[in-house]
Amino acid sequence: MTEHAILATNTSSLSVTEMASKLKHPERVVGFHFFNPVAILPLLEIVRAEKTDDASLATAFSVAKSLKKTAVLVKDAPAFVVNRILTRFMGEIQNVIDEGTPVETAEKAVEPLGLPMSPLVLLELVGPAIGLHVSETLHGAFPDRFTVSPNLAAVVKAGKRGFYVYDSGKPELDPEVKALLKQGDSVLTEEQVRDRVLDAVAQEIGLMLDEGVVAEAQDIDLCLITGAGWPFHLGGITPYLDREGVSERVNGKKFLAPGVASVPA
Repeated sequence: MTEHAILATNTSSLSVTEMASKLKHPERVVGFHFFNPVAILPLLEIVRAEKTDDASLATAFSVAKSLKKTAVLVKDAPAFVVNRILTRFMGEIQNVIDEGTPVETAEKAVEPLGLPMSPLVLLELVGPAIGLHVSETLHGAFPDRFTVSPNLAAVVKAGKRGFYVYDSGKPELDPEVKALLKQGDSVLTEEQVRDRVLDAVAQEIGLMLDEGVVAEAQDIDLCLITGAGWPFHLGGITPYLDREGVSERVNGKKFLAPGVASVPA
């Protein structure tokens, strides 16, 4: 490797700082996290590790521009931005299923958000094993908020590629997966599920901003719009949570100042 080469890693949840720690030049290591499908989703999370220098960051942003990607600078924190929020989001869906809410109810609860696909279809796209690994990584970092679903672990152990089969042309719960599920007796309504999921997301975003994972709330909005398909016409996740009253309910304040990405009452 030349004296000027930069090492860029596409890890979705591992510590870039830790990966760079044993190298002679840790300052030339940077996170370069693309999103699937790479040809479609424009987001590129550029992760500054503990010793990443300005020249390496500048090069990373220049390469991102040449690739026509939307680059957002993020701190080297567990799962960075999009995967941390999505894992908290997915974790609450999995929690309510584990506790007893029917899969169909949990899935339909978040349909009003207008996401490009349901949580369990997204899990199928990502891959249950990867989803499990990311949840384990985040559970290790934040055990009080991130859980590891025993049902998801059972699905992965059984070698299933998802929760659904498509024999009829539309997703239906795989009978083999249904047989694996062990649920409690706590059944929530769609509204209760949606409130619980949004409360969890609002809490996590508040903590991420407090930790300095990104510079401001709009960075999180940009990440979710360009990396997770959050409906751009809604302005982003933080104005949505502000408008719905979730931010104040959970964190005691709005994410954005009045008049920023808000609409008249």
